[in-house]
Formats: sequence, C-alpha cells, structure tokens
Amino acid sequence: MNNQKIADVKQYLITLQNDICDAIETEDGSGKFLIDNWQNSSVAVGSSRIITDGEFIEHGAVNFSHVRGNKLPSSATSRYPELAGASFEAMGVSAIMHPKNPYVPTTHANVRFFVAQPKEGPMIWWFGGGYDLTPYYAFEADCIHWHTVARNACLPFGSDVYPRLKQWCDKYFYLPHRQETRGIGGLFFDDLNRWSFSKCFSFMQSVGDSFMHGYIPIVQLRKNLSYGERERDFQLYRRGRYVEFNLIHDRGTLFGLQANGRTESILASMPPLAKWRYNWHPEPGTPEAELYSDFLQPREWLVTGMSHEQLLL
Repeated sequence: MNNQKIADVKQYLITLQNDICDAIETEDGSGKFLIDNWQNSSVAVGSSRIITDGEFIEHGAVNFSHVRGNKLPSSATSRYPELAGASFEAMGVSAIMHPKNPYVPTTHANVRFFVAQPKEGPMIWWFGGGYDLTPYYAFEADCIHWHTVARNACLPFGSDVYPRLKQWCDKYFYLPHRQETRGIGGLFFDDLNRWSFSKCFSFMQSVGDSFMHGYIPIVQLRKNLSYGERERDFQLYRRGRYVEFNLIHDRGTLFGLQANGRTESILASMPPLAKWRYNWHPEPGTPEAELYSDFLQPREWLVTGMSHEQLLL
C-alpha cells in the first residue's frame, strides 16, 4: 500500500462529499450547507457539512473525516483480534438526511477506507460502506427503485454481489430489542479486500456514486405531498428507532467515539426531533400499521418486466 493510493481514496471521498451536498442543495432549493472544517488533535481532521431548516430537509449532515491512531479501537479489533495494538488510518464520508415531510424517507450512506499496520507482519487494508432507506409511509415503487439502483451499482462486480450485500444490510440494520428492521435496507459491506485494491476501490466508488441516483427521484415524487399532525407525529415516533440504532448498535458511531473522533460530527446523524411512547402500537388497518406489516421485514424488492423508472411514474 503506497501513499498515492491512500491519497487517491481521500480525493475521491472529498469529491463525493461535494457531489452529495450539491445534489441536495439543488433539490432543496433554499437550504445551504454550513461548512465546518475542523481539526481534533494532530491526527484527526475533517469537514462537517450541516443543513438545517431547508425546503424539504429538516436536518442533514454530510461529513468527511480522516483519523490516524496508534491503536485500533475495540469496535474494529473485535472482528480482527490479531490487529490488537495495530496503528491505523481511517477515512470516510457519511451522509444522513432527515426530511420534513413524513412521506419522504430518511436516508443514510457511508463509504470508508481503513489501513492497519500490525506490530508484526504486512499492512492490512479494507473498504466498507453502503446505504439504506428508512421510510415512514412507504411506497412499494420507491423501494423497488431504491433496490434496483443498488443492484445496478453492484452488477459490474458480479451477479452475486447485490444479493449478498442486500442480505447483509437487512441483518445489520436490525433492532433486536424491537425485533424489526430500521427500514427497507439497501447495501452493506465491510472488510472488503477480497479483490485487487483497484477493483475494491472501484466498487466503493460505484456504491458512493449511486447513492443520490437512488434518493433524489424519491424526493422529487414525495416532497410536495400533503401531510398533517398525525403523519408528523408518527414520523417523530419512528425517528426514535433511528436514535436507538445509532446509539446502541451502529459500528461507525462506536468506532468514532472510541477513536477519539469529533463528537459533534459523529452525532450529527441524529434527528433534530424524535418521540418515544410507552408500549405503543399502531391501530390495525392503518397506514402506520402497514409500515410494520409490509415493509419493516426483509423481503425481495426487485421485479421483472418493468423498469423502476416506469414503476415510479
């Protein structure tokens, strides 16, 4: 692993951050990202981009970070015990969008790169990332579109890649204490070094570049739908699940905090408002109940005979 390869990954991540922010600003129309370039000690630098109170985005964050350390955090070495005590370098981009309109889903994406140097032996590197969709009032066509974009991003790398990473995503974004998925999934991968560096890097780029192609068409269809207090109340209740996952299960949150990352940036993924209720369940036959029965469980979304663009019409 040479310095030029690491520099190439870093440049791509910075470009991806800019591209995501440009796409969201263009679609939002009025919201602009606050740019907060930061340095947290001599070994952690980054740029946090925050958007609040936009036309359709209530709160969003697109963050880049580059962290170095002398000892890998336990969230990483639990999977690689042989790397305990290894120095490391980690960089990535994470994005989260919490929309105002309950008919527009929340979305999250992350792509990242790690290099670890054990005390003995060669340097080890790997890529990780993915994206997922968290609807409140779900539309089947939106889910099919989302997964079709994900499948197409994976297809050049093998027909088996999407099914495997889709299943991995379903398992990862799952709240065992609630016995439900966080949303309708997408892609998730970690520890990717099975191919050459060039191919693994290209795959991460394909995933990162496809993210807005999956999200923006859904936003365009749903952001102007009318909603009332009931829909808004349910959206805030479901946001509570998002908070639970991020604080209890999310590897990125744990890694960032354990690596002495910048707390303000790590927790920028949290929604601005959320609600909890004791032992609450939606009434049977309601649109809220439909989310639980039809969408918050792993299922196959791809269909044949019609393009996802046709389904979105």
